[in-house]
Amino acid sequence: MTTITVTGPRPSTITVGRGLGFAPIVSALDAAATRVLIIHARPLASRAHALADHLRGLGYAASLADHPDAEAGKTIEVVSSLWDRCGDLQLGRKDAIIALGGGATTDMAGFVAATWLRGITLINVPTTLLGMVDAAVGGKTGINTSVGKNLVGSFYPASAVVADMDLLATLPRADLAAGAAEVIKCGFIADPTILTVVEETEPEALLDPGGAELREITARAIAVKARVVSADLMEGGLREILNYGHTLAHAIERANDYGWRHGDAVAVGCCFAARLARSRGLLTDADVARHDALFSRLGLPTRYEGTDLGRLRTIMASDKKVRRGVLRFVLLHGIANPRTETVEPSELVDAAQAIGIPS
Repeated sequence: MTTITVTGPRPSTITVGRGLGFAPIVSALDAAATRVLIIHARPLASRAHALADHLRGLGYAASLADHPDAEAGKTIEVVSSLWDRCGDLQLGRKDAIIALGGGATTDMAGFVAATWLRGITLINVPTTLLGMVDAAVGGKTGINTSVGKNLVGSFYPASAVVADMDLLATLPRADLAAGAAEVIKCGFIADPTILTVVEETEPEALLDPGGAELREITARAIAVKARVVSADLMEGGLREILNYGHTLAHAIERANDYGWRHGDAVAVGCCFAARLARSRGLLTDADVARHDALFSRLGLPTRYEGTDLGRLRTIMASDKKVRRGVLRFVLLHGIANPRTETVEPSELVDAAQAIGIPS
């Protein structure tokens, strides 16, 4: 078991390991808590009921609420129904919401916890690799609107995150690989040991939830995010480095009505950003080849031959890093040395062609 701490105005404790059970969840509850609402993805009903029964056995009034799958659960209508549920249950400020599920669950349930009584205890129990290394850690909560994804939300870190690798046992390989894309990203921006482990471990072994290698790189990726968030919770500057590869990735997702896995889009986005950096002399040909090799090693895409560059550029113009209409990308000045820089539209053309984007 590894414990990682996020410091700052709202500290958080992240526990990573196998066979963690319910003990870390219980220990994260406020001493004055009496009621708990478990918000869970529907396929996790059995796990949610077992957790509720465990809490009831300890004297808590534990209730359950499921939600529509994936992005369909991140709507104001779902949130409103959960606010009503919180009221019916008379959840108080010392009580808690436990989010059990993937990133969509922790995003939405976190927003409910952040807004009910202006903030009650939130405990995240991510059940996907992407959730463990990304959505559940760092305090971003949010829901979607008719004009975009995650445009309504708040920075509200969970009091505790319990990342039990055993919960990944039934996750499809494609979803594990997509989650690993965010792990590899952390290797490129801050922890090259992650890259070495990926290079030296056979893909099947690396994506084995029971394996030591996946547990190691998961904990390392979480530690990267924890260090960055500790220094910049509200994304005032440093935290932007976590968006390496995401400027193009978000555009690909939106252009495809979010039919692409997030991690797949991030893999393509990182390979694109690497080529932008090479065109400026910041990365070598070998660095670019290393991007392609590491992502493709796990079966992740490194090319995108769908939407044309003009459409993608229009979507990227609404990226949160844009300032005064100027695109800004996280670029590497060598491995593990990321910076956010302005990029002219003309610079995108060669990098886009190199990964298959039509002009």
